Amino acid sequence: MSYGGDNGGYPPRRPPARGPRQHQSTQMMPMPGREGAGRRPPPPGGHQPPPHRSGPPPRQAPPRRPPQDEPPPRRRRRWGPGRILLTLLTVLVVFLAGVWVYLEFSISRIDALHEYSGRPAAASGTNWLIVGSDSRDGLSKADEERLVTGDSASAGGGQRTDTIMVAHIPDNDTPATLLSLPRDSEVKIPGKGTNKINSAFSIGGAPLLLETVETATGLRMDHYAEIGFGGFANIVDAIGGVNMCVDKEMHDTMTGITIPAGCGDLDGAQALGFVRMRHSEATPRSDLDRAANQRKFIGALVSEISSPGTILNPFDLFPLLSAAPDALTMDTGDHVHNLVGLGWAMRGISSGGVVTTTVPVTSGSAEHWDKAKSKQLFDAMRGDTPIPDSAILN
Repeated sequence: MSYGGDNGGYPPRRPPARGPRQHQSTQMMPMPGREGAGRRPPPPGGHQPPPHRSGPPPRQAPPRRPPQDEPPPRRRRRWGPGRILLTLLTVLVVFLAGVWVYLEFSISRIDALHEYSGRPAAASGTNWLIVGSDSRDGLSKADEERLVTGDSASAGGGQRTDTIMVAHIPDNDTPATLLSLPRDSEVKIPGKGTNKINSAFSIGGAPLLLETVETATGLRMDHYAEIGFGGFANIVDAIGGVNMCVDKEMHDTMTGITIPAGCGDLDGAQALGFVRMRHSEATPRSDLDRAANQRKFIGALVSEISSPGTILNPFDLFPLLSAAPDALTMDTGDHVHNLVGLGWAMRGISSGGVVTTTVPVTSGSAEHWDKAKSKQLFDAMRGDTPIPDSAILN
């Protein structure tokens, strides 16, 4: 079967099926009077074409970045209680370390401890030789008048000891001991014969006094501490005085110092007069009463220094730290931690936690020691055993 036309014998071409019209940029406008004329019929399935847009979608602006030279904002750190506490502890540790170093390099030192033939062997516990000298070094004329010390010429020249004590710190739970050696005690001074014990200091200073004390007591000294008139008074004044209770008015006929009865704070001059006084109706046993008063005052002084009211009060603490280096002299082998250990052990004097006594003597003049009782005392200290009541003299 053939077909005519221009298709070359092929069946006539059919026009392609017209599907949904592609989106055009122009929209057909309906003819007037003919609703819906020219509108495109909806596609099958109810699919609606996307809304008409006249152009490409708007581009969103990228987030603004800070300039390269502008650092990002820093987050503020909050100071909580833990951080504040840590800072305070750090400051406290640095302060204490500074004070420690200051004292370690500021306190005067001498070569007091030394080896010699026949020196007692080390025994239990630790022994301190504590000396209160009548040194007037550094005192002005006004100081000598205020403290009623007199000058070196009127005192006979040289350097003597008003106070000689042995502090024993045991290695066990036995109470510590603070022992007074009366300065008029007749003892053997190595190489100088028999004389009063305080003359050893005048003759050979701290080394000869230490050798004399060790020979007389049989106790080996491990540490040495010395304080003079001016240093003692300055320490008392630095902490605002020391509270003492005096049962009876004390008037020294030699120096003219008067300390009223009752409780009150003694300043440096009064404190020095109190520990030196022996020419008074309140001290009938002379040197024995003076030694007892010295131990009593040391107990009150240590309690005052170690109290929170002194340690936490900068108006007391800083003057004390300033006065201590000029007041104290220690052995070349001693350190601040040794001194702290001594103060800690002696803090119980006022409360009765430390045994305080004088070497047993045969008379009120305190020139001769009771040999039997003295041996009991020294043996107990050497072996860290309780001191018999019969060997305690107060």
